Amino acid sequence: MTTFKLSKEDVFDPGKNKSSVSSRIDKALYERGWKEKKFDTQIMVDGKTHPSPTHSIDCFKSRIGLEIEWNNKDPFFDRDLNNFRLLHELDVLSVGVIITRSTEILEIFRALGRGKSSGASTTHMSKLLPKIEGGGAGGCPVLVLGITKKLYQGD
Repeated sequence: MTTFKLSKEDVFDPGKNKSSVSSRIDKALYERGWKEKKFDTQIMVDGKTHPSPTHSIDCFKSRIGLEIEWNNKDPFFDRDLNNFRLLHELDVLSVGVIITRSTEILEIFRALGRGKSSGASTTHMSKLLPKIEGGGAGGCPVLVLGITKKLYQGD
């Protein structure tokens, strides 16, 4: 997906369930055979089965799980990394990928008056890296991609 650009509209999109950025990335991946995936996981204790649901992965293909965290609260990173860890331990996920905002791109948000969308508790690279470095994904390898200012095209 080498044609991705970030527009001023994207910066102002409130997103609700899914932002325009997340939707465009999902669409491009779905067109290439990726799917949203929910795993049916359970734990058996003394012969009794206990459901142990995981969070759905935004895009999944060939044992690769990809999450897009464009404009969420940073605890979503914990949820994603824990999900990657569990699915990796269950041997159904080889690598996790997270696409998020670079920290530098927050300057554009602030310059456009969208400071609340770039607050201290929102998803961006400087919130994610310490969680990974602290072992949040367990033994699951994680590839992180940050959407940078270079991709911003303005109006």
